[in-house]
Amino acid sequence: MHAVKLVIYGRDGILNEYREDHVKSPQEWVPVKGALDAVARLNHQGWHAVVATNQAGIGRGMIDMATVNAVHTHMNRRLMECGGRIDAVFFCPHTPEDHCDCRKPLPGMMLDIAHRYGVALAGVPMVCDTLRDLQAAQAAGCEPHLVLSGRAAGLDDATLARIVEQVPQTVVHETLSAFADHLMRRTHQADSHAGELI
Repeated sequence: MHAVKLVIYGRDGILNEYREDHVKSPQEWVPVKGALDAVARLNHQGWHAVVATNQAGIGRGMIDMATVNAVHTHMNRRLMECGGRIDAVFFCPHTPEDHCDCRKPLPGMMLDIAHRYGVALAGVPMVCDTLRDLQAAQAAGCEPHLVLSGRAAGLDDATLARIVEQVPQTVVHETLSAFADHLMRRTHQADSHAGELI
């Protein structure tokens, strides 16, 4: 039985451009340059894509569930145009004041993903653009990866070093495309070693 090859992605700032006022309609969901192609390339190598995203705009009454579903339908349509797909979207609809257990940096969503897919989270890459999300990856036992897009764009070296110091296993990538290259290169190397005679 083969293990499921799974990547957990944040949404805003990683797949689409981050908005301080939340994505409130499909028209406001604008992909980060090159991000959808990166997801598609990993899909073609057998990697399943799942999104885990905090969506406090729901709890604040800024967006309703019908619109959230429309945004994600639009996201998947754009991905399909690139030959990619998102298997599932897990989201926390709560505000920080709700003190739920699913809002990142807590690991609730990732634990739900593990249960849904029947996988152990150790070794599952989680792509983040904030310290909070890296902390969620760490709490869940995922591999933390930081892409310097969205809220991480333009971080100075000192700030980046402080973030990595707090989540020491973090691997930093300039873009989601660079993350995809890293994962495919690592998988290829592992497959090559697996075929060697000892």
